[in-house]
Amino acid sequence: MQIPLDLARTVATVIDEGSLEGAARALHITPSAVSQRVKALEERMGRVLLVRSRPVRATDAGTAIVRLARQMALLEHDALAEAGLDDESARFTSVGIAVSADSLATWLLPALAAVARRHPVVFDLRREDEEYTTELLETGQVMAAVTARSIAVAGCVVSPLRSMRYRASASTEFAARWFADGGTPAEFAVAPIVDFDRRDEMQTNMLRRLGVAGNPPRHYVPASSEFVSAVSAGMGWGMIPDEQRESHPQLVGVGPDNTVEVPLFWQQWNLRSELLTAVADEVARAAGTR
Repeated sequence: MQIPLDLARTVATVIDEGSLEGAARALHITPSAVSQRVKALEERMGRVLLVRSRPVRATDAGTAIVRLARQMALLEHDALAEAGLDDESARFTSVGIAVSADSLATWLLPALAAVARRHPVVFDLRREDEEYTTELLETGQVMAAVTARSIAVAGCVVSPLRSMRYRASASTEFAARWFADGGTPAEFAVAPIVDFDRRDEMQTNMLRRLGVAGNPPRHYVPASSEFVSAVSAGMGWGMIPDEQRESHPQLVGVGPDNTVEVPLFWQQWNLRSELLTAVADEVARAAGTR
């Protein structure tokens, strides 16, 4: 069975845009034409590819089609560039990368900017906790991920990047109020916490390590710089990368044994691609491993 690539790309665009209407706008065709293309591929494969929800979701079969469409777009870019077809290869190729907000805020963006200066590429960055970025890789939503997972996802390769050191931190005023005894388990059990979102377990893991029971009050601040600002403003304590602490002198470390090293890895599709290799090389260079 052959899979028409125009139909596969339509399915991928529906997933990217979240709806048939959004895909129609991106592809400059009507929603009816999008629906017909999706239906044609579903009939050809004998499988339902999309769950018509809000946003639209891919089934397992649909995930395989989305992955194929993205891989073919990448290989097409490389082939056109290698053939010297400048007009064609100048079309921008989208590269999806899953990455944590902290990596975005501290070290990753200069690497991607370096690639963008040399290649016709646009980056679709999906922000997710480093413990969960490989989920987006597994479903084909991204081509690569900065992750805390050292075991390669099926069909991917993995290489070490760097470690990020996090430190339990609070403003001097907050520390004086809530940690007068230096950060005892009893103090941590009641001191307000700043979490990034409801999947952020870094503060909770620190509490477990300190043997703290209970569930302290929690703020949720889902942006890296604003998270640091919330801690600096005295809303609560939180785990902050050393790179971000340097620009906030009002922050102090709280509690005993208050640092955590989070090793980061680069995972990408196991695909021979000049563009993907260029991205991986710049990311490794920024991480200090090249």
